Amino acid sequence: MSAKSILYIGNKLAKLNRTPTSADILPGLLQKEGFEVYSFSSKINKVSRLAEMLFKTLQLGPKVDWVIIDVYSTQNFWYAYLCGRICKLNSIPYINILHGGNLEKRLKTKYFSFFKNAEYNIAPSQFLLSKFLTSGLENLKFIPNSIPLEEYKFKSRTEFKPKLLWVRAFAEIYNPFLAIQLLEALLQDYKDAQLFMVGPKKDESYDKCKKYVEEHNLPVDFTGKLEKQEWHNLSEKCDLFINTARIDNTPVSIVEAMALGLPVLSSNVGGISYLIKDQEDGVLYDSEDIEELIAKTKNLLENSIKASNICLRARKKIEGFNWEIVKKLWLNILS
Repeated sequence: MSAKSILYIGNKLAKLNRTPTSADILPGLLQKEGFEVYSFSSKINKVSRLAEMLFKTLQLGPKVDWVIIDVYSTQNFWYAYLCGRICKLNSIPYINILHGGNLEKRLKTKYFSFFKNAEYNIAPSQFLLSKFLTSGLENLKFIPNSIPLEEYKFKSRTEFKPKLLWVRAFAEIYNPFLAIQLLEALLQDYKDAQLFMVGPKKDESYDKCKKYVEEHNLPVDFTGKLEKQEWHNLSEKCDLFINTARIDNTPVSIVEAMALGLPVLSSNVGGISYLIKDQEDGVLYDSEDIEELIAKTKNLLENSIKASNICLRARKKIEGFNWEIVKKLWLNILS
């Protein structure tokens, strides 16, 4: 193996119609920087995926320079913890990439050593960094999730119509029905209002939304999951990006929308306020407060100069997420 080799452990499930994660994106970016990267696992079955992760950590871990592990807070925490244990027992340096809004709860248990023994714990958001800073860990670093900015065509808008874009999996924690309620309210004043909902079905919230739209004959387009370029193309037909999540960290879809030139209206939950400054580079509303969301949406539609300025400032902020900048932070610790 080369002097710069990495084993990346995470859920590589984008090819299975799942939302792309760091494990789908970061390995390819690091390969372009000259690293030899082995990444696992893309197996559908969770038990098979866990088995492959553990086996590859045992097999390849001693032969690589680094093991990078995506760490989540719930069920997927276990593959990370077990792979980390293998690394520790075999003196293999490993790096944790922290994900999930409740991950800090693991710090208060017997699993604290898993984080302490890592060479680095990488927080991809200021929100997660703030949660971990009180733990006493000295191996924390902030490296934001990155996007290849050159792939995001900024559309400059001078007029904003009630064409809404929602991009997320259909799951109750993302509260997709609120976007439909917003559309229904806007139709009273804006007859040309329309909603595009992009994302796969995860639970019964999809059926609830679909049934309501059909019963009330609402102009909603359920596209299913789209490839990145497909929903980027769709975004050019839209003028507002809506995030209705009840729980969130720093969703890539919001970062992408800001890069594309869409003003973002988002629930103020989790790490969102670390990404968006209300009324400057986006608009925040109290989670599930439909009246506030309606009022702030109308305010943007009726104030095009304000909306345009929000878009410009958002794009400027997202330039800091460009891979050409972020890669320098990775190279500092991996080289």
